[in-house]
Amino acid sequence: MQDIYVLAIESSCDETSMSIIKNGTEEVCTVTNTQIDIHKEYGGVVPEVASRTHIENITIVLDELLFRSNFTMDMIDLIAVTYGPGLIGSLLIGLQCAKTISLVTGKPLIPVHHIAGHIYANNLEKRLEFPLIALVVSGGHTDLVYMKEDYSFKRIGSTLDDAVGEAYDKVAKVCGLEYPGGPLVDKLAKEGNDTYDLPLPLNDDTYNFSFSGIKSAVVNTIHNEHQRGNEIRVPDMCTSFQNRVVTVLVKKTMRALKEYNAKNLILAGGVAANSYLRQELTKACLENGINFSYPRISYCTDNAAMIGAAAYYAYKKGIIADQTLNAVAVEPLYNEK
Repeated sequence: MQDIYVLAIESSCDETSMSIIKNGTEEVCTVTNTQIDIHKEYGGVVPEVASRTHIENITIVLDELLFRSNFTMDMIDLIAVTYGPGLIGSLLIGLQCAKTISLVTGKPLIPVHHIAGHIYANNLEKRLEFPLIALVVSGGHTDLVYMKEDYSFKRIGSTLDDAVGEAYDKVAKVCGLEYPGGPLVDKLAKEGNDTYDLPLPLNDDTYNFSFSGIKSAVVNTIHNEHQRGNEIRVPDMCTSFQNRVVTVLVKKTMRALKEYNAKNLILAGGVAANSYLRQELTKACLENGINFSYPRISYCTDNAAMIGAAAYYAYKKGIIADQTLNAVAVEPLYNEK
């Protein structure tokens, strides 16, 4: 079989990333320009700043990718791009770049859903095994997805309000921690004790999630403690918060595996880097005979390698776009339409 090389572009938020992926499983080269230091000053991503920075970086990243990989455009077979969901201004920069390259070179343009990309980041570690349940957790998403085969997505649960990563960052902020706060909450939680009485978020029989309540509970607890003149024990708050969140994520994920008779679980998204979530899911999967995998840290955050991995299988399914492809801020997974 002839090898297929994908040039992939990801710009859905604050990472300008490009990658060359071989056959959906092998990373040839990836170049990512992160904006974390820029947005840290504001305590979160500023959409207008993000899109302007993508404009400045996009051609630089492309030149660097071709230089490092020693590839030319003649060696590329497909052009892939994240078209949504994400920040519309940021998405448009990567999308316009991909459409231009596709138009000039005549290479097929492959549209990739951002969540599909996160799921297929796992395919860069080892080949996905089906049927599977994917728990996608990030700053913008908290989803449970059932897959019976490649590029077949059935979202069985989602967040009703805040994404889990957003909740982590908000809790970090009210605790006085810098942005991005999620990794700091995870780190400090190892040093604390579960002493604060916080609610379990949407602890029901659905596969949906809700993190606005526990986020508000943390804010109110901190406010009340300050009103009483008490100092907040930040590690204890991080432990109490993280324990509740991970308990519900693990509980609903394991129930989904049982109901859908799936023996394979993958973790994906930025919050897939969370050490306690990995630990608790690993423990639960060992107890229930589930094959569990998660991507390396560099594949958890937004990156173009995952987009290239997904694009290969999208192409195999006949998913090809033309020059009318547009960016969308909110978009369901492909066959949910």
